[in-house]
Amino acid sequence: MAVPGHCNGCCAALALALAVSTAQAQTPPQPLTALSLEELGDIEVTSVSRRAERLSEAPASVFVITAEDIRRSGATSLPEALRLAPSLHVARLSASYHAVGSRGFNSNTANKLLVLIDGRSVYTPLFGGVFWDAQQLPMQEVERIEVISGPAGTLWGVNAVNGVINVITRSAAQAPQGTELALGAGNRERNLMLRQGVTLGGSPLQLWARQVRYEGTRTATGEAAGDAGTLAQLGARSDWESGRDRAMVQAQLYRGRREPPIPGAVEIPGAPIVVGRTLYDGGHLLARWERQLGDGSTVSAQGYWDHTERHLGFRETLDTLDLQLQHALRPGARQAVVWGLQLRQDRDRMVDGRAVVLPERERRFSYSLFAQDELTLREGLRLTLGARAEHNGYTGMELLPSARLAWLAAPGQLVWGALSRTVRSPTRLDRGLLNPGLPPSAEAPGGIPTVSGSTDFRSEVARVAELGWRGQPWGGTSASATVFHADYERLRSLELRGSELVFGNGLEGSVSGLELWGSWQARPGWRLHGGFSRLWQNLRVSPGSLDVGSVARTEGANPARQWILRSQLDLPRRAEFDLMLRGVSALADPAVPAYVALDLRLGWRPSPRVEWSLLLQNALDRGHGEFGNVRTRTEVGRAAYLQLVLRHEAL
Repeated sequence: MAVPGHCNGCCAALALALAVSTAQAQTPPQPLTALSLEELGDIEVTSVSRRAERLSEAPASVFVITAEDIRRSGATSLPEALRLAPSLHVARLSASYHAVGSRGFNSNTANKLLVLIDGRSVYTPLFGGVFWDAQQLPMQEVERIEVISGPAGTLWGVNAVNGVINVITRSAAQAPQGTELALGAGNRERNLMLRQGVTLGGSPLQLWARQVRYEGTRTATGEAAGDAGTLAQLGARSDWESGRDRAMVQAQLYRGRREPPIPGAVEIPGAPIVVGRTLYDGGHLLARWERQLGDGSTVSAQGYWDHTERHLGFRETLDTLDLQLQHALRPGARQAVVWGLQLRQDRDRMVDGRAVVLPERERRFSYSLFAQDELTLREGLRLTLGARAEHNGYTGMELLPSARLAWLAAPGQLVWGALSRTVRSPTRLDRGLLNPGLPPSAEAPGGIPTVSGSTDFRSEVARVAELGWRGQPWGGTSASATVFHADYERLRSLELRGSELVFGNGLEGSVSGLELWGSWQARPGWRLHGGFSRLWQNLRVSPGSLDVGSVARTEGANPARQWILRSQLDLPRRAEFDLMLRGVSALADPAVPAYVALDLRLGWRPSPRVEWSLLLQNALDRGHGEFGNVRTRTEVGRAAYLQLVLRHEAL
């Protein structure tokens, strides 16, 4: 797939659209307050129990980012949209790469947060996390993002240790038929997106194409970070419904390029020096079918194939085939059962470069069976019991049980508690990394020692207790509060064995925390949101371990406190003014000072067919770091982004 050239006539197009927009019919657009806070509580979520349920009744720490939230934030990427969730720590590493973590353990290769896009798990088996630069899509296509804080391994598998992010795109049937063009330009990036909705054989079909150019960033010393790049994407989705059957088919292709980073930039463990340009290409094909049965139960099947190629110090080619079957039934009025099975095969090949993962070729097969039963003990009191048995090729069978109790203490007041056991299974790097080391240089005077994986690396284990409340204290408000405590065993460490460093399971300890958020409809057309999170970490070296500094590095990459305030205000003449103020406390290792960032957005929709917006980011200071070593990390400075969206609906 060729990367199209950037549109050189953007300025002319913007000027032309401005003239056209003033002449458009003045039909009022959809207002911000189309849904009240009470109605938002009735939004159906599917990530907590793998079946549709009201957000206000879901017994978990779940935060929903709506399409309207994303639009009003001005976010142009998934990581930037995830900043809206108070429970997540999102940090920019470079022009197109982010670190995203939940309840601690954040890093450039965070591996305890499972991310799904339309039911497709996007973690890489290389290190168990997400290459965020490759997992992108137009923000206009996102219907909502469900963010679950805390373990969800019973329903979603071994990587769902500290949370699940479920990105749900809008169906082709819900999207308007016609054409949509989005143009955006600023000092950080330039965007071009074209979407076309058509009807093919009586079924709606959505086609879209997108190109992004990332402008290179600079470090605190003013040195170019070497992270400029481009990303081109093509996507398609079709949905159809016939009687009791519903089906969906989705496909996407992408190609990304980034310039060679400065020496010392780190992307994955074991590749401390990245040589040459970073290249990443891939695509996927996903199909899903669901049938409503006569007794009110549903059965569904899903399958997808995913192919990726990445050149980063070494070359990785990965093919994933995943098949899932699920049955949700109601044996009685006071019981709801969901069970299913999943089969997954990963085939990858590692070649070239200074960092090597052995064996060069590997095929991994995993399978799992899960079941969850929700029992109504009495009116307003529900008990949910579940377990998952998952087999992987490294450690064999893993058992992931959970229990949840939900009490509707009063109308609109839910109290819930949960106990869970979950694991993070070994990855290719944990077991097979072999870095032959590097000699002394200007960047590393003492050289870089050998770092290796260990064939006896075992699964990390977490046992978690949670207690939460969600409700509407008074009219026009909604709030949520969660406290949690997690005990961890066999966490990854860096063990000193002779002159070598080897991955081991030498850390243990606990993490506790508090998560708060709420919303207030101050008046018609003005909505306020706030959130706060607090983290206490107490990790230590296990007896007998010869760990080298892993406790400081693991704890030091997470802020103890985060807070966020947002205001969404509808102005006269179809204008909008949005504000987001957020604060992040200091990181200890590598040291990153605390910062406060202010983003401002001014929007104007003169007609349903035209939308303008101007976004000013980081308006309070000239720049700050968010993650990584001060010598190589990106300095996040002031930025401006102007966007125009033009829509033409088919007659």
